[in-house]
Amino acid sequence: MQGRKNLQPKMYYQVSLDSLVSADNFYRKLEKALDLHFLYARTAPYYGTEGQESIDPVVFFKILLVGYLNNIPSDRRLMEYCSNCLDIRLFLQYDLDEALPWHSTISHTRQLYGEGVFLELFQAVLKLCVDKGMVRGKRQAIDSVFIKANASMDSLVEKEILEDASAFVDELEQQSEFKVTSTRKKLVERHHNWKRTAYKDMPANSNSEKLDENGNLIRPKYVSNHTHYSPTDTDARISVKPGKARQLNYFGQIAVDDAHHVITGACADFADQRDSQCLAQILELAQGNLSEHDIELGEILADGGYSSGEALAYLDAKGINAWIPNFGQYKPQRTGFTYHKEANYYQCTQEGGKQAILTYKGEKTDSKGYTKRTYRSSESDCKDCPLREQCCGKATKFKKVDNSIHKEHYDRMHEKLTQNKSYAKRMVRIRSKTVEPVIGTLVNFMNMKRVNTRGIKSSNKHVLMASLVYNLQKYLRFIVKKPSILAQAIALSEGEIYASLKSVSVVINNSILSASSLRLLYKN
Repeated sequence: MQGRKNLQPKMYYQVSLDSLVSADNFYRKLEKALDLHFLYARTAPYYGTEGQESIDPVVFFKILLVGYLNNIPSDRRLMEYCSNCLDIRLFLQYDLDEALPWHSTISHTRQLYGEGVFLELFQAVLKLCVDKGMVRGKRQAIDSVFIKANASMDSLVEKEILEDASAFVDELEQQSEFKVTSTRKKLVERHHNWKRTAYKDMPANSNSEKLDENGNLIRPKYVSNHTHYSPTDTDARISVKPGKARQLNYFGQIAVDDAHHVITGACADFADQRDSQCLAQILELAQGNLSEHDIELGEILADGGYSSGEALAYLDAKGINAWIPNFGQYKPQRTGFTYHKEANYYQCTQEGGKQAILTYKGEKTDSKGYTKRTYRSSESDCKDCPLREQCCGKATKFKKVDNSIHKEHYDRMHEKLTQNKSYAKRMVRIRSKTVEPVIGTLVNFMNMKRVNTRGIKSSNKHVLMASLVYNLQKYLRFIVKKPSILAQAIALSEGEIYASLKSVSVVINNSILSASSLRLLYKN
């Protein structure tokens, strides 16, 4: 007989929230694994002694965990999701008939707590991973990612132009991020005019409607952080990558241990900086977190974006063993010239040349702000040289060589990478398989594609929360007891033996039954 179900609401129900959630539910395991009671003492200084009670700090952070675990960027959607899920209600200790906090309460409380609270929660989750042997500290892979800011490119306004910088020194020192000198503005406009001419026939020109992977228009509009800012979020910076839309971003930095891909350091920075400028900050965070557990930092793995003279000098001063490919403009040797280190000069060694000596002329800063050491020959040595035109140029009568003031650090890294090429290639593979999948998971599944708050401090909290949730998921998977390969093989072999014995017994039973049947027939 076919059944049909109709809902008949009752006046009273005898049911409990605890009985409606299964014993092996994920949030039950999370509640058992993570103790958040230390947050009461840590957040107490943010509250007074009078007035209405605030949201429970533990409940607040549990709600944030749910948002990052389920990739929900909106506080309004997050509270709707929490209200509709029985297991999350049990996790938050809210009964069936209790109303959850308003979404605005979540936003206000996030702004209330300082970055230190979020950092301590990150360190508490990291401690769980360390205690389980998931972190060894031998290698830390570092990488970065742009995080879309909560501001539009249409909100950009031009900075105030100061005609004479010397007359407005006090104004430049006060709120200088909203002002720009006329000289700087002219330099930026000259660079943008060059871009318009050079990129005229390239993809994504002024008539292009090309979209990036997220559906954003790859804009041909040229704007600079030197001349424009967003009043919506003054900490957001204009940045772009090849194939991506030019937009306002923040810069997320993470360090990942290569043992079990646990994040050991995470922070947010301004997006107008290069990777190399952020290396010291993320490295100090990771090193500090590891040192709290008496774990010594071993090797650092990073891509060429982290290569700069200042970064390599910092690593050498700290005695950190790093594997970072030198940036593309680095030249280990000058073709046709030999460097004499003790006397500090270059000498021409080209066949047919005049063996000119390029003496040291001091340090100079170029138009891009890079300080270089200059070596130059005299005009008398090169003006009659048969190789002058191809070596110096048609008009120039002397040879000049510029080196970075940090060339010794670049040379040291180049020597280390070339002495053991197989090991260096292995480090590149380890870096790729360690940190890049983590970045992809954070961006696509841990709510780190876009920040829904404003300001660099809130962005740092966002990166810390996404990273600690990633580590928490790693930890929960790690503590689940999985049978070893040997145990699985033994169980499989035992099953095969049992099946074969059972088939033999079936054959014997069938033969006995057939023999009994023949006796009965014979008697009859």
